[in-house]
Amino acid sequence: MSHRTYPGRRGVLRGTLAASAALTLPTALGAAPAFARSGRPAAGWGVQTGDVTSDSGLVWVRSDRPARMVVETSATESFRNPRRWQGPLVGPDTDFTGTTRLRGLPPGEQIHYRVLLADPDDPRRTGEPVAGTFRTVPVRRRDGVRFVWSGDLAGQGWGINPDLGGYRIYDAMGRLDPDFFLCSGDNVYADGPIPATQALPDGSTWRNITTEEKSKVAETLAEFRGNFRYNLLDDNLRRFNARVSSIVQWDDHEVRNNWYPGQVIADTDSRYTEKSVDVLTARARRAFAEYFPISTLRPGAREGRVHRVLRQGPLLDVFVLDMRTYRNANSPDDQTVDPQGILGREQLEWLKRELSRSRAVWKVIAADMPIGLVVPDGTEGRPNFEAVAQGDPGAPLGRELQIAELLRFVKHRRITGTVWLTADVHHTSAQHYRPERAAFTDFEPFWEFVSGPLNAGAFPASALDGTFGPERVFVKAPTASNVSPAGGYQFFGEVDIDGDSGEMTVRLREQDGTVLFTKVLQPGRVGQ
Repeated sequence: MSHRTYPGRRGVLRGTLAASAALTLPTALGAAPAFARSGRPAAGWGVQTGDVTSDSGLVWVRSDRPARMVVETSATESFRNPRRWQGPLVGPDTDFTGTTRLRGLPPGEQIHYRVLLADPDDPRRTGEPVAGTFRTVPVRRRDGVRFVWSGDLAGQGWGINPDLGGYRIYDAMGRLDPDFFLCSGDNVYADGPIPATQALPDGSTWRNITTEEKSKVAETLAEFRGNFRYNLLDDNLRRFNARVSSIVQWDDHEVRNNWYPGQVIADTDSRYTEKSVDVLTARARRAFAEYFPISTLRPGAREGRVHRVLRQGPLLDVFVLDMRTYRNANSPDDQTVDPQGILGREQLEWLKRELSRSRAVWKVIAADMPIGLVVPDGTEGRPNFEAVAQGDPGAPLGRELQIAELLRFVKHRRITGTVWLTADVHHTSAQHYRPERAAFTDFEPFWEFVSGPLNAGAFPASALDGTFGPERVFVKAPTASNVSPAGGYQFFGEVDIDGDSGEMTVRLREQDGTVLFTKVLQPGRVGQ
């Protein structure tokens, strides 16, 4: 597997990740050094890191057979006097994936690491190391923060197309040398099979890399696992994972389109033999925990949660929401009382508590669904609604009641620097919410930025709901539905927080990195 480096804005990378991987193997588990040979564990799916803090980080790998995971870290690519971390034994119970938590790391530094997989019965037999790097969170404000975000990968049957170079958007994001990547959900489309080919409007053919698990909707644990493995077949994504740490959340397509707890799939949907969405969700959640390094989830554990807060130094806290697990059923969403809403009461109280505790200059609320964009669930008869808004521009109803409560809380507690980031709707836009335009007025103005998809069908811009007074300041979206990535309309966003001024600059970018829209926000304000 090839590795490509990107320009480092702190000038810390002087060689290539491949050079690290090509070094003579270090001593494994206290045994004599050895070189990789056939029959030894291999990590062909690459490495990734997640939920990095100022002094810790999670390192992930997948083996091709039972193995002991070992991680070595160093301040340089030379790996002189490396620090060693013994990780778990990986086997079939976690689909041969493993995560090791690194602790006691120096803050604000580039950490070089390499993962070794050792034969459990003979620690001298180790596979070729796979190298990566990530930055720990700075404790000094002047260091600044830069990250990228997007969502929606391999949707609508548009998978890894070798004719187009695969998921090229990851190379464009990597060239910005971000501190981390915020993935806003729909990391896989478990309900979206990937065919070998699809016809394009101009008469040409889209060609996909395919796998057995992506030939049908995911129902079994093995099929859900295969959906997460599928994306790791892409060279661009593996290079990116080895270079940039991630903060990952989930949405509906990790399980099934527009799912909610307790849902039963109609008998008319013959694709599914398992009709209980709760059963499917349990299997998807297990695979999700196995394939991403997430601090609040452990593979195989029944406990754990997706929502969490990641402290990114004095300038930034990221509040990762789960707008899927605790929601009520999709409905016309016009009830006048709705204590459960889209977040559930417990998660809402958690969010209010953590926002009030935050001392960061900026509080990014990472929402897997937008607030003021109307997302229908079904079009026949009286439609149900999938997100927060239901198209009624009047006083808050249904799930809007919970968002109104949160916005009121932010205003009255004088919580500064809140910004909403999301994906889901397969276009990019910037909405400014202002009480003077709204039916509900007890809140301070705020911004919501939408990006995506990473590699999926693009769709026209969603309608706006006037309850919270949104104005669409910018949008780029196709006029046709399900435009393939070959037709463009693939997007990501960038957030750059200046260490001196504290200003936050948000840029909405196209697949190749071209800037479409820029907004500079000022620190220290409750609303703007």
